[in-house]
Amino acid sequence: MYSQHQSSQSVSHCDQPAVGLNSQISSNPGKGLNLKNLRNNYLGFLVLWVILLVPSLTGCGISPKTEAGAQPKPPGAEEKTSTAVDVAIAETGWVLEPIEYTGRTQPLRDISLRSQIEGRVLNLNVDIGDPVKPGQILAQVDDALLQTAVTEAQAELAALNSEVARADTQVGNAQARAEQARLELQQAKVDATRLQNLAQEGAISRQEAELAQTAAATAQQNLQATLKQIRTEQQAVAAAQERVKAQQAILAENKQRQSYSLLASPINGVVLERVTESGNLVTPGSELLKLGDFTQVKVEVRVSDRELANIKVGQSVTVNLDALANESFSGKVTRISPAADSEALQIPVEVTIPNPNRQIGSGLLARVSFTPNTQAQVVVPQTALEVSGKSGGEDTQMAKTNQPTQTSEKSTVFVVVENGAESTVEARQVEISDRTKGRVAIVSGLKPGERFVVRSDAPLKDGDTVRLSILSARVTQ
Repeated sequence: MYSQHQSSQSVSHCDQPAVGLNSQISSNPGKGLNLKNLRNNYLGFLVLWVILLVPSLTGCGISPKTEAGAQPKPPGAEEKTSTAVDVAIAETGWVLEPIEYTGRTQPLRDISLRSQIEGRVLNLNVDIGDPVKPGQILAQVDDALLQTAVTEAQAELAALNSEVARADTQVGNAQARAEQARLELQQAKVDATRLQNLAQEGAISRQEAELAQTAAATAQQNLQATLKQIRTEQQAVAAAQERVKAQQAILAENKQRQSYSLLASPINGVVLERVTESGNLVTPGSELLKLGDFTQVKVEVRVSDRELANIKVGQSVTVNLDALANESFSGKVTRISPAADSEALQIPVEVTIPNPNRQIGSGLLARVSFTPNTQAQVVVPQTALEVSGKSGGEDTQMAKTNQPTQTSEKSTVFVVVENGAESTVEARQVEISDRTKGRVAIVSGLKPGERFVVRSDAPLKDGDTVRLSILSARVTQ
């Protein structure tokens, strides 16, 4: 009876679990207090109290929370399921990654300014780093000896010109004598004819007529001799004129050599090196200055023979310089050497870079990236073709290799479509061309700027509702 009463009290009143102990003590007032019995009774009541307390706790503390959590939701409150996805924006590019080679910048042309005459350097007007223009006088060599040679050549030329003048005079005199002899011949012929007629008529003797004939023959010989003298004098004039021409050439050569004493810049560039100083004696061929043309710069890189098939003359390249880390420069392949290094099997390739502002100097480390010689296409990760749970049309291991595979197949890409407040996906069939290193080139079916699913928590199908990851939402904003 006590146990039943105590249980009912424990169930009904959560705050009275220990009343049984007091009742047990007060129910035996006549007996002596036995400590051993009291201890045993206390332990028994303690166990009983714990047994009775557990249901009380269950009823007072746990059950209400369970009932509250199990309360039914109002109609229409069911949450619509969606799949978490990673989204990217379609961009154009190349499946093949650019190949990078290193080299050093050089001026488009480097010119060694050398002396062509012997003499002492009078002055150098420029120093290292100074800009120069075409025709600008940069140095001067002493030309005293050359000036003397020019003066002597001029004097000799004047003497030869006088000789030509004298020969011309002789030709003129011979021509005058020839004209006189011609007139005398004409008169002698007239006199011989007249006297011949008179002798036939008996007016004069035949001897006088014969003398007239002899005088005409003599005049004829004089004329021939005079004409021959004219030709001789004319040949003398021609010889004198040739000597004049030869002397004129000598004079021009001396003047040209004298002009070599002034060293002018042949290009629009910069002084790279000052080899000698004022006062030094130089000989023909001695170097004075080194000049560089920096309107363009060139970089020579050595390309592996296995990559040579992807490089063409005129192909565009991207050049990055460590000295100008914030800028990239566009260049072109201008020369491919026909001879390869026999040991390393590398081919020298020359790349030219425009340098209108002269900001690129010589000797800078350049990193040349050769972009694949193909047209840019839309490129997506290989995982975008596997969102539907399929392999994407090709063995994944093959797609991760370094060598590109050329195919003509179709696969599916899921494009994100906004429908008000929610996002859904559209299964888009695309045509694939090349694959390599987990990247796929799309020929058709996906346009640049469209958003597509890269990864998904679960396989997708057309029309599924999706939710964008936090990273994807930031990228596509």
